[in-house]
Amino acid sequence: MSLFSIILTAGGIGKRMGGKLPKQFIEVAGKPLLLHTLEQFRAFDEHAQLIVTLPTEWQGYWQELMEKYANKVEHIVVDGGAERYHSIKNALQSCNGEFVAVHDGVRPLVSRETIQRCFDAVKIYHQVIPVLPVKESLRKIHSEGVSAVNRAEYCLVQTPQCFKKESLMHAYEIPFHAGITDDATLVEEAGYAIHVVNGNEENIKITTQTDLVIAHYFLENQKNLKK
Repeated sequence: MSLFSIILTAGGIGKRMGGKLPKQFIEVAGKPLLLHTLEQFRAFDEHAQLIVTLPTEWQGYWQELMEKYANKVEHIVVDGGAERYHSIKNALQSCNGEFVAVHDGVRPLVSRETIQRCFDAVKIYHQVIPVLPVKESLRKIHSEGVSAVNRAEYCLVQTPQCFKKESLMHAYEIPFHAGITDDATLVEEAGYAIHVVNGNEENIKITTQTDLVIAHYFLENQKNLKK
């Protein structure tokens, strides 16, 4: 049994992408985005427990895709909830690892190096997230207009966010509220300090049509390198 349970969140329906097909099922470089992500984590750790959260009404379609693409990556499917919070809370009931990694199902470009940094660090610090420095100038919007802020004091947050299972379970005892933007926010609210490691720039969350173009470029290059 692996030390890790990995939750891939794919409970959304991708309204910002447009179209009727949820973004996790969109085919890019020959496979659905979610399948690319699933295979990336299985390739990293062949023993990890993999759990996918999906809307109940789309689970049959996912099974059809698994048969179509002859997928052999063993994983558990659990019901996605009304919000990400509810999806993770559902998935936690099935986790059997000492540590839990939560990753966006539509981030197929996470590198092995980023995963390794997160998995190594969580064994020491127990609450770990990958981040990137902010490149662009930032301004804060307030009632009197906008004002500049020091970008060195900020960072961009990615996934996988990794936690000692007990820390995450404790955090999810906090009732849902609108201020929960990710798991680290909730874990921090529960009183735990968050440690950061370097992410990778291409590890974007596929949200827009432009993101799809970027994903196609990188995933096609990865496919060609494996030939």
